[in-house]
Amino acid sequence: MILPALPIGFGLVAVTALAAVAARRTNLPPSIFLVLVGLGIGFIPGVPRIALRPDLVLTLLLPPLLYSAGVGMSWKGFRAHLRPILLLAVGCVLFTAASVAVVARYLLDLSWAVGFVLGAIVAPPDAVAPMAIAKRFPVPNRVLTILEGEGLVNDATALILFSFAITAVVQGGAFSPGLAVGSFAAIVIGEILWGIAVGYAALFLRRRAHEPRVEIVLAMLTPFAAFWVPESLGGSGVLAAVTAGLFVSYNGPRFISPATRLQGFFVWDLVVYLIEGVIFLLTGLQAPVVVDSLGEADWMRLGLAAVSVTGIIILVRFIWVFTGTYLPCWLWPSWRRHNPAPPWQETFTIAFTGIRGVVSLAAALSIPLMSGPAPFPERGLLLLVTFSVILATLVGQGFSFAWVVQKLGLTVLGKREANIAKQHEVQARVAGIDAALARLDRLQSAGLAPETVEILRRRHGDRRTYFAAACRDLESGEAVARSTALQLEFLDAERSAIADLYKNNALDDEARRRIERELDLDESRIRHAAESGTSRIN
Repeated sequence: MILPALPIGFGLVAVTALAAVAARRTNLPPSIFLVLVGLGIGFIPGVPRIALRPDLVLTLLLPPLLYSAGVGMSWKGFRAHLRPILLLAVGCVLFTAASVAVVARYLLDLSWAVGFVLGAIVAPPDAVAPMAIAKRFPVPNRVLTILEGEGLVNDATALILFSFAITAVVQGGAFSPGLAVGSFAAIVIGEILWGIAVGYAALFLRRRAHEPRVEIVLAMLTPFAAFWVPESLGGSGVLAAVTAGLFVSYNGPRFISPATRLQGFFVWDLVVYLIEGVIFLLTGLQAPVVVDSLGEADWMRLGLAAVSVTGIIILVRFIWVFTGTYLPCWLWPSWRRHNPAPPWQETFTIAFTGIRGVVSLAAALSIPLMSGPAPFPERGLLLLVTFSVILATLVGQGFSFAWVVQKLGLTVLGKREANIAKQHEVQARVAGIDAALARLDRLQSAGLAPETVEILRRRHGDRRTYFAAACRDLESGEAVARSTALQLEFLDAERSAIADLYKNNALDDEARRRIERELDLDESRIRHAAESGTSRIN
């Protein structure tokens, strides 16, 4: 079993890499492009079916994505926008699931329990796909924070509801709302506490490791430790993994060494990149699997189900988002004074970006084949509707996202907000250098050698002048990317000179590797600054 899986995994990674290159050349969002590639490959005659294993997604691929997103998310932003995040991650998920259940009951003639199974599956927007698309454009930070926070939390709500609904179907429709609410609260509280405990234990061990590679290994194990325990006890593990990530994000800077942060950034970046790419590709590859599961079906009924459910989840999200955002401001003036209503353009974007993804698909594929002695009712229909919703939202809303945010003027607001953030960043750099120079003054008074003082003062003084000029450029609206190409050209010149010295036996291998590593770090820093809009800054 292992040997056949190896070439399949290799093939998935290879196709992911090639598709990502093609997506960049076509300027398409890689997430959408990979889904379409998978869709096309899946229907090629003779290509074997690759069925997505739900346990693979939920227990192996999802934890590192959730944890990494939690670590990368701003704790301050999450806390500041906690109300809209919870309204979406809990309230909107439950409202959407109930609305889908109503449609399933009265339009598709499904039972209430099966309707809630479908509702729980398609209710949560994906944690990966929306951010993969939204982060390609300069939209306001509030929008990104709310969408990211929602994606991190809503899977827990949906998967817990899904578990309750599956149980109700298997038990013949029996369902206790009071017991469900109590169980939900216990699961949520337990997962949050467990996530904090795992995050604390991870930082405790990493602080005592004193070895970057060991610390990175511990970091890679953290999301699985957080996720698997609640999952094995009947929870979802989602909240635990997210909570562990947020805990490490908030407390990590005090305990994680610079070497670990530097190496860990590249490791996690690669891991997340590969997982996300493979997930999108696998999503597209499931189309023939879903079609095969239908057999001889009523395609008119299936089409009605797909269109009606897709339409209702889009509609109810707009209703919920606009109502939850503006109704308290209209009803209570005191609320409006303390919580001013955001621009409607931001609210529209949040409502519009309800893209479903792999968690919904994995949940649908995990529906048991049997419900007691009988087959699970309408399993094929649930699979098709789920895949249709994913495809419609990912491709439809994903393709139109750029047009929507540009028409709403959010890219202008996003660029303005980003420019202000850059100014604050540069000012913080200047403040840090001033603190270093003040420390140097104290060391000079304590008897530090004048030659050393002069070297350090000249170095830090040059950097301060450099950053101060960059800050003035930002404030005046001048472009700050003009020097990036020159800096990279200078690094190429250095590399060429080092290569010539090595060829002429004027440099040994160890020295060459050290110099190359230093130049590589410089290039990485320059490119990172360019991507964040501060390309002149080094």
